[in-house]
Formats: sequence, structure tokens, C-alpha cells
Amino acid sequence: MKIVIAPDSYKGSNTSIMVANRIEKGIRVVFADAEIVKIPIADGGEGTVEALVAGAGGTVYKTAVVGPMGEKREAEYGILDSGMAAIEMAASSGLPLVPEEKRNPLIATTYGVGQLIKTVLDKGCKEIVLGIGGSATNDGGMGMAQALGVSFKDSDGNELGYGGGALAKLSSIDVSGLDPRVKDAKITIASDVNNPLCGPTGAAAIFGPQKGADAPMIKVLDQNLAHYAKIVREQLGVDHAETPGAGAAGGLGFGLLVFLGAVLNSGIETMLDSVNIDQALDGCDLVITGEGKIDGQSAFGKVPVGVAQRVKKYGIPVLAIVGDIGDGAEAVYQYGIDSIMSTVNKAMPLKEAIAHSGDLLEEATVRAMRMIKIGLDIAR
Repeated sequence: MKIVIAPDSYKGSNTSIMVANRIEKGIRVVFADAEIVKIPIADGGEGTVEALVAGAGGTVYKTAVVGPMGEKREAEYGILDSGMAAIEMAASSGLPLVPEEKRNPLIATTYGVGQLIKTVLDKGCKEIVLGIGGSATNDGGMGMAQALGVSFKDSDGNELGYGGGALAKLSSIDVSGLDPRVKDAKITIASDVNNPLCGPTGAAAIFGPQKGADAPMIKVLDQNLAHYAKIVREQLGVDHAETPGAGAAGGLGFGLLVFLGAVLNSGIETMLDSVNIDQALDGCDLVITGEGKIDGQSAFGKVPVGVAQRVKKYGIPVLAIVGDIGDGAEAVYQYGIDSIMSTVNKAMPLKEAIAHSGDLLEEATVRAMRMIKIGLDIAR
């Protein structure tokens, strides 16, 4: 029996690699001789680099960057065996890097993202996968572009500072200093966010609150992004404000499209292609995926459904092992998932479930494998 394990992380408890390892242990209890292929998956947010390196082979490096609030910090990036670079904006400009009481998208910057891009260009990478989930920022990618040589000035000729608040003073954009290597690089944005840059469904309105923005701040940020898009349109002749995904990561999607000519792609599809999952599925009998909680929203861009839809065309059954089964979870059965197994084996507080999630995951896998063994015995 060949089993491919392709889970997302269980947010707050286990990385996708840890989940895959625990599932493997559970499988071995019942099917000791099974051929097991582990392909940890992420959707473009935190854990993308780790998952790509684990799934496709490669090395993780660290470099010094400017953090989301202008502080110095280290950020990880990966270079895969294929030569492709893997970057996640969450490593340099992510929301988890900022204590809740210090979150402020008026000053949070994507400068570190640009530094990571420059770093992999320095290493000779010409193909970059950039996951942009989990941002603390709302600067439209201005900081990222500044790190790569683009100049943003006010009416007095002064370079703008960090953050979405600074965009209010934007008067001119000069791209003559943009790192020329960007033009020769293929940059793919891994994101499942389809929001435009501005407006009621834009970067500030939808994602601003989780980044520390109240209603008045959201209004300011949205106005600033609209002003920014207007300057870009008038001076650069580029209009991506309404492009689906431009509002991802506080408008970083917009900046990547405008200044780097990046291509927006589904986060899960980019991941599956990058780790060559189709090759791993050859001769596969069962695929096991999973996430912390599966519910009706999981059908929209979440890892388990993304995996199941790719697997479905090969006629391979898919089992989702999850921490919690929420409202509307049955909807995923229409998208290639054949069964769901919860890790929770009794009534318990969430805190307890998270604390013991690894053991619970392994035990749930054993239960699932025993059921599969019963089915195999019946079929004989």
C-alpha cells in the first residue's frame, strides 16, 4: 500500500511537517510495511518556506532584515534543489511578529520582503515563489519596492518613511533605480486572496482590523491606497488597483504586480506544483490531508480541498484528519474529500486539545487505519 501524506499545519500547535510525521507514526501501527510519501503543504502563509523545502528538497537560510515595525530581525528563506527560491512575507513582515498592543498598519512596512527578494537574487535565483499570507502591513508594497531601489518622494523631494500612513504624502515615484535583475526573474505570488486594493472589499477594510486598525484608521489607509494607485496610474501608466489579489497582504500584491511584474497564482496550486505532487501520486492508494479545523469555508482555497481536487483526477481516495469538524464541513465531500476523521476523542477544552494535539493526531490516524483494514478484510 502506498500512502501520500499532504497536510496543512494545525495552527497554534503543529507545523505541517510535524502533522505529517505524526500521521506516519499512526499508519505504521496498523500498516507497518506501507510505502509512505510525506509532502507537507502550506497555502502561502506562515510555514510556506518550511513546507516547500521539506516537500521539494532544499536548504533554509537566514538573513538580517527590517521587521514590520522597523526593527532589525532575522528572517528565513529557502532555496530548493531546483534552484527556485521560496520566500514567505510572514517571515519578515508578518502579523505574528508584532505584539497585539503594538500593531499599527500606519507604520508597518514590507521593506523586509524586498530585502529577502534581493537576497535570493544575489544568490543567482531567477525563479521565486513568494507566499504573502499573514501580513502585518498595509503599505501597498511600497516598502518592498523601496528595498529594491524604487524611490517614493513627497512634494518637497523627501523620501517617504515606512507604512501605509506615509502614502498620504506621496507625490512622485521613480523606478529608475529598481534592481535590474527583477526583469529577468520569474516571480509567482502564492495567494488565495482575491480582494482589490481599495474600497469596501479592499486591503484596509477587510484585513485592517486584524492588524490593529480601527474605523478611522481604516478610512485613512484606504484613502492613502487609492491616492497611491492614482499616482501609479498617472506616472507609470499601470493600473492594477482592481486586479483580483491586488489587496492581498495589505496591498503587497499590488506592489508586486506593478513594480516586479509578478504573476498572481493560487497559493495551494503553486505549492502543489512546486513540490511535484503529481509525480508522488503515481501508484498511490490513499492520500491523507488535514488542517486544524475543517468547515464550510474549507472549500474556498484551503489546503485539504486544494489537495483533494488535485488528487480527484487520479481517482485516489482522500481522507482528511482534522482537529475539529465545524459547521458545513460536509460541503467538502463535493470537492474530492471522501471522509473526515476528527482527532478529538472525547469532550475537552480547546486548550487541552491543542496541548495534546500530536498524540491525538496519531491516535486518530490509528483509528482511521483500523477502519481501512476492516474494509480491506471485507473486500477479500
